[in-house]
Parts: sequence; structure tokens; C-alpha cells
Amino acid sequence: MRRASIIVVLAVGLAGCGSSSSSSTTATAAGTTSTPAGRNAEGCRTVSVPRARPNGHLKAPTVRLNPDKTYTVTVTTNCGTFAFSLDVKQSPKTSASFYSLVKGGFFDGLIFHRVAAGFVIQGGDPTQTGAGGPGYTVVEAPPKNVRYAQGDVAMAKTETQPSGASGSQFFIITAPSATAATALTPVYALLGKVVSGLNVVEAIGKLPTNPAGDGMPTPAVVMSSVTVSES
Repeated sequence: MRRASIIVVLAVGLAGCGSSSSSSTTATAAGTTSTPAGRNAEGCRTVSVPRARPNGHLKAPTVRLNPDKTYTVTVTTNCGTFAFSLDVKQSPKTSASFYSLVKGGFFDGLIFHRVAAGFVIQGGDPTQTGAGGPGYTVVEAPPKNVRYAQGDVAMAKTETQPSGASGSQFFIITAPSATAATALTPVYALLGKVVSGLNVVEAIGKLPTNPAGDGMPTPAVVMSSVTVSES
């Protein structure tokens, strides 16, 4: 199975999987810098990597979300917690699919398997390879004039899948909005927008990655809990 990927139209290395030496540290009273005990320079704890799971064998959900409600997904990781709201009005099918996966505990224990420095972080694959998913595909093409921005959450797809195709893999844009709008082709289903903890997302995006070039961050970033609330 092909890896779910993110295609850029600028040949500027944004989709590469290079490492980052950025080190955001905490200032001490003595004027020096230090990293909190048990955490790296980006504030991430080292945890055990959960075993990879097989592809899901789920059926596409039939649930419908109320467009007049706000649905907020909270993601707890060993690097901190962030939250994003689902864009139910613009992407009702994509949002409902993701909501159902969250409710079923699909994402608990999964990892962010890819970090593209200064561009995106990507996770949601049970197999940890970039080629896995829930067992079904939803197709909901975004508006042709969509311009992706920093903090947007969208769904990854393979190059051969149609515009707006998605399973369970999602990515969060860390690149500046102007860069994202130019670099990303408008073929990725919109899922939502980060509403809190963007600094956590950015910290994950600064982690060094596997020298093998697959974009796997070090330390591993594990989603210990993914929940959704509505209001």
C-alpha cells in the first residue's frame, strides 16, 4: 500500500525529513539554561514506543454531526497537550469520520510517525509506516480556492487517491501561513484548526528525525489519549 503523503508545489525542501537542531530551553535564576528533568530541549518525555498495529477493518461511519455545535479534539502526548476544533460546516463527512474514530479509541497509543521540519507533523497510522488506515476511505474535496494556513489540520492521502480522500492519517501545518498557502496543493480534506497548544505542535515539529530519512522523530511522539468534546 502506498504511503499517505503531502505534495508540495515548491521545490524548497519543505516536504523533506531533515532533522532540526533547534533547542528551546528554560532559563534558570542563575542566568544559564537547562532542560526540565526527564524532558528533552523541546519539552518531550522519552516514552516507550507502542507496538505497531495492523490496518483497521472498520466500516465507514454513518454518524452525522450537528453543524451548530462545536466539536473539540484534545490530543495528549508525551510532548504536551493540544486541541483543535472540527470544521463540521465545511467538511461534514471528514469531521464525522474523525469523530467516530476518536470515539472508538482508534488514535489512543498511535504515534506521530513523520515530522517535516518547518512544514508539518503527521500521525494517525496504526501500522507506523505511513501506509496504514482505518480500513475505509472518505472522499470530501476541499474548496478549489482553499489556502492552507499555520495551525490547520488536514487529512493525508496517497498521490493516486482523489482530491479530499482520507482515512485516519492527519497532518498539522507548522509552516508560516504564507508558505503553506503556496506550497500545498488544494487536494487535502480540511479537518479543523488548532485552538490551543500550537506551541506543543511547533515543539514536535522541531524534533530531530531518524537519519534513515523516514521523518520519524526522536524521541517518539505518542498520542496517549485523544478525546472529543462537544458544546
